[in-house]
Amino acid sequence: MSLTIGLTYDLRQDYLDRGHTAEEVAEFDSASTIDALDAAIRSLGHRTVRIGHAWELCRRLVAAERWDLVFNIAEGLRGRNREAQVPCLLELYGVPYVGSDGLACAVTLDKAVAKRLVAAAGLPTARFHVVAAETDLAAVALPFPLFAKPLAEGTGKGIDARSRIDSPAQLREVCRSLLKQFAQPVLIEEYLPGREFTSAVLGTGPAARVLGTMEVEILPQAGDAIYSYENKEKCETLVRYSALARGPLRDEVESLALAAYRTLECRDMGRVDVRCDAAGRPVFIELNPLPGIHPTHSDLPMIATQEGLPYEKLIDTIIRSACLRLGIVP
Repeated sequence: MSLTIGLTYDLRQDYLDRGHTAEEVAEFDSASTIDALDAAIRSLGHRTVRIGHAWELCRRLVAAERWDLVFNIAEGLRGRNREAQVPCLLELYGVPYVGSDGLACAVTLDKAVAKRLVAAAGLPTARFHVVAAETDLAAVALPFPLFAKPLAEGTGKGIDARSRIDSPAQLREVCRSLLKQFAQPVLIEEYLPGREFTSAVLGTGPAARVLGTMEVEILPQAGDAIYSYENKEKCETLVRYSALARGPLRDEVESLALAAYRTLECRDMGRVDVRCDAAGRPVFIELNPLPGIHPTHSDLPMIATQEGLPYEKLIDTIIRSACLRLGIVP
């Protein structure tokens, strides 16, 4: 059966035109991403309707426009609940959609909340402290080196060569800068010096499975070994991505990724970041329930390609997962 599928997303250029900086809109999508997603869905025999951001979704919902399914990749603009806005609006109007619900989106965006839930499930994650104001620094009792980043951002925003912290003075300086720039708490966690991986997960609940895992290596010309905002933006020349070889380490990484995905109750698609500690043991970093979907630049489709899954088949698998969960016959 052919479905009418609405597309909700935040187009990067729309926000640049409103005066936002490139870093502020780093998580948003390029026109080429939306074109690719649209074309893939239409190639599967479905009809697409480009809705766009949450404000346009509101206008259309109030005007009584409806769709069989919405493929949501909208990130939202402000606050730690921004990724939950579109899912909650769709639920309010009874419109079925692809992807995690508002609770999972909010929980995973707040990295401290996600880490608390993952740790409560018995899964390994680095010890951490949340700094909401400079006065909170006195309570940080973690050993150096540490790592600092905004509590509720993605795409490496707020992460650069200064993010690895080696002294109390540096910790204070970096926290002061991040608090001012992002107007949100700073997550301070133990620095993990080992290898870094990202695993793609598809499906929901017991049906969820790891599609594959990719290792992320920062090249020498990047100047530092941190997967920063700048290195992510220039990943074609500064980062090496490669399939993690099958074996005990991959099994351990993927077991952790799948357990974290299920613990945080994500649906249909997601990406889990894992890094090894000094002893080489995989440790949960964070989970993205709205992974980038550009066919060649984003990690999830890159892993799909690595595992022999064409882009159109990846999109079909995600849609079918949502339809199975919702009782829709595609």
